[in-house]
Amino acid sequence: MRQVKHLLESKGSSVHAIAPEQSVLSALQRMAELRIGALLVMRGTELLGVVSERDYARKVALQGRASSDTPVREIMSTPALTISPEESVEACMRLCTDGRVRHLPVVERGAVVGVISIGDLVKAVIDDQAVEIEHLQRYIAG
Repeated sequence: MRQVKHLLESKGSSVHAIAPEQSVLSALQRMAELRIGALLVMRGTELLGVVSERDYARKVALQGRASSDTPVREIMSTPALTISPEESVEACMRLCTDGRVRHLPVVERGAVVGVISIGDLVKAVIDDQAVEIEHLQRYIAG
């Protein structure tokens, strides 16, 4: 099974973040612009949490709060569940399932080096299964 570092090599290690004092509206606009479902909440290089569309839905929209007046720090999920680049895809899937999260910041030696989503993990599993099926078909035919 592949490791997180292999996923980052293929998808890139872009990290999209927002400051904790920024408004939820700013976070939503940034997520829409980037076509992503979550942002890391960071103060400089320090990871404080993760803010997602789910956080918005549950902690702003359903509670009747104003997204323009609510700072990200009030709705972010914290502490963020993190993983290392050496973690296996399987272990990450388990962490996402058990922790009920969709985005995992990748941290190496205290620094954020990327983000892996549940979509990245599912794609990796599907790709690995396709390769294995191809090998098995060649073996059977061969």
